[in-house]
Amino acid sequence: MLENINIEDIKSIALQAGDAIMEIYSKDFSVDYKDDKSPLTEADLKSNEIICNKLQELYPNIPIMSEENKQTEYEIRKNWEYYWCIDPIDGTKEFIKKNDEFTVNIALIYKNIPVLGVVYAPAIHEMYNAKKGEGAFKNGQKLPLYVNDTPQEKLNVVASKSHLSQETQEFINALETKSIEQASRGSSLKLCMVAEGVADIYPRLAPTMEWDTAAADAIVREAGKMTYQFENHKPVVYNKDNLLNPWFIVQ
Repeated sequence: MLENINIEDIKSIALQAGDAIMEIYSKDFSVDYKDDKSPLTEADLKSNEIICNKLQELYPNIPIMSEENKQTEYEIRKNWEYYWCIDPIDGTKEFIKKNDEFTVNIALIYKNIPVLGVVYAPAIHEMYNAKKGEGAFKNGQKLPLYVNDTPQEKLNVVASKSHLSQETQEFINALETKSIEQASRGSSLKLCMVAEGVADIYPRLAPTMEWDTAAADAIVREAGKMTYQFENHKPVVYNKDNLLNPWFIVQ
């Protein structure tokens, strides 16, 4: 199945969704709130419509899980071999703040492992993509672009811009290195920064959902890094009964 999926097609879908998002981004838009109090804009819905329609057209036999769709019951989806895991706009809060740090996320999951990922940040023209066995890339350049050879001297840490928890900050403060350079960024760009090598570690000791991380996690893994569960240091897995991610560390 994976070999039959052209990553260029998925990148093209992300670009189309990004264009639609930017049309809305450039004007005034209204914000609604879902039952869980998370924000929702017309851009989320438009992006979701484009991605789901295009994927169904190209790959009608692969089921879709998206943040903006009604979720399939676990009893059904636990039998999925492959499925798409989508966040039409990751970082809706950043989108609303108009700080440019939001992304379109499209992942392909095989059983419980992300094997293909596209993360596109349309406001800053950054395109990350990866396919298992073929490497990870940012705007066509193979990742990682940078390697920190002296982590004991200095660690570059990235954390959430809108969701920095006390537990995360305490973890960062306890890191064993002479110097910590801490940056904050919105959306799944934080995982991509670790894949790229501009950040050495991204701790997230706060809630996220599977669609928040799946696409960027595929990129992280193909760049030779990993997204570990904080509690047991095992890789994060997907398509769980509860779609909430555990606390995790990307490094």
